[in-house]
Amino acid sequence: MRSLPQLSIQQLCYLVAVSDQPTWAAAAADLHVTPSALSQGVAELERRLGIELFVRDGRRRLPRPEASPVFDYARSVVVQTEDLVNWTRTRLAGRSGRLRVGMIDVAAIHHFPDQLRRFTSERVDLSLELSVAPSSDLVRRVTDGDLDIAIVVATPTPLPGLDAVPLISEPLAIYRPPGPKPPGGPAAWGPWIAFPPESHSRSLIASSLADLGSNYVVIAESHQPEVMLQMVRLGMGWTVLPVSQAERGPEPLTRARKRPLLERQLIAVQRTDRLDHPAADALRDMLSLVSTPH
Repeated sequence: MRSLPQLSIQQLCYLVAVSDQPTWAAAAADLHVTPSALSQGVAELERRLGIELFVRDGRRRLPRPEASPVFDYARSVVVQTEDLVNWTRTRLAGRSGRLRVGMIDVAAIHHFPDQLRRFTSERVDLSLELSVAPSSDLVRRVTDGDLDIAIVVATPTPLPGLDAVPLISEPLAIYRPPGPKPPGGPAAWGPWIAFPPESHSRSLIASSLADLGSNYVVIAESHQPEVMLQMVRLGMGWTVLPVSQAERGPEPLTRARKRPLLERQLIAVQRTDRLDHPAADALRDMLSLVSTPH
């Protein structure tokens, strides 16, 4: 076997931090090292690789575009090493350790709160860290290794690098502002209050409305269904939301038509190249037993 350069995990961590943080000082602070130690570590990595990874721009040092494969490799190794450490700790500690879970808001608030409470009560030594965010953010964080598992909206095509397990399907309905029902069919509906363009649900909604002949003219956007609900109540426009969110509470929205517009699938996603994480798998299996809402 030919001789390979002696690269350390610490040096690769330095490289990832420098690429993620706005300044070298911020990267050093994030790593809890001095700027001098960070600079020396990166310089030693460059020496061992035999290439320069940064170019000077005034007082700043910026990554060279042609060095991007090195940065991608460093990030991959760091994520895989974190996986190994987490896996070892989980295995050694049994039902203890850390589980990083991401959920879209409707999953955390309406569909799975009882399961989360039961899961944590049965694992008192497990530290469960829950992040609530849009699907696109959660998918990115799972891919980057920042989350062990996430509950998101399924996309029409498979998500690259991720394993997906179907959980539940939920109906989404069309809702109009308060007051008399306006005349005309789907072509007269709107204007619309929508999820942002990168939302997985928005593309599903836009396609379904187009099939009905509705013009999807969006005048306001929000990732937060509660904000969208309030905009509709104020008469600002129409929207499409999960029935579980739009029709709960003292001020349910008014459906524009009785039948739901569509059903979307919620899935649990984990990295395909992950190491075993028994707690994440146990949570996924528990959530997969939940009945689909009607």
